[in-house]
Amino acid sequence: MPNVPTIEICVEGIDGYLAAEKAGADRVELCASLMEGGLTPSIGTVREVLRAGKIPFHPIIRPRGGDFLYSEMEFASILEDIRQMRALGVVGIVIGFLNADGTIDEDRTRQAVEAAGPMTVTCHRAFDMTRNHREALEALVRVGVDRVLTSGQHDTALEGADVLKDTIQAAGDRLIVMVCGELDAANIAEIRDRTGAQEMHFAALTTTPSTMQFRNPRIGMGSTDLEREYLNTITDEDAVRQTIRAAKTL
Repeated sequence: MPNVPTIEICVEGIDGYLAAEKAGADRVELCASLMEGGLTPSIGTVREVLRAGKIPFHPIIRPRGGDFLYSEMEFASILEDIRQMRALGVVGIVIGFLNADGTIDEDRTRQAVEAAGPMTVTCHRAFDMTRNHREALEALVRVGVDRVLTSGQHDTALEGADVLKDTIQAAGDRLIVMVCGELDAANIAEIRDRTGAQEMHFAALTTTPSTMQFRNPRIGMGSTDLEREYLNTITDEDAVRQTIRAAKTL
């Protein structure tokens, strides 16, 4: 009989957090700019979630999009963000650091874990960009990471199911493997059963038109698609609720 998994929802901003909470999420990964894969949310956003929220959340600490090979100054800013989150009373953070050869950067990951204490630390899908999942898993265990988020080094959990199962079995009780990768109400129970996942993570995003009445056609705010400027990305509360129900129905 499969276990009832813990469900984490990846959201953008406080409105996304509140939608996930209302839909029954167990925990939230809090981000800014999900179009770039998730960046560090602002201190103001974190403060408001702490004030208004009831379920735990883990902010991602990622200063930019792109790869996970950071400069010295970028890494210094990451450590400062971690210290700020700890001072605010956040319960956990999400990080990820790679070496140029596709291995986990153990030195920087260890520094982040030490800076985070006593917050829990999740390694995000930087793990999926490593050259070998077993090698990366052992590195994360060595440096004291609590959890790793992975789609099994494939675009989707369905494609990566065999790697996910192998990673979960190899991890044992040394760290938690949290499964992700385009999970929805139609496939989440299958992935749960095929992998034995005890934690599962997904985003349920949709777009809604801006309520701006005046739209200046002559200028865009950094995007080549002017229409995208007037679309807001939001968490689909109904989709979250349906997927959670599917995941927790045994």
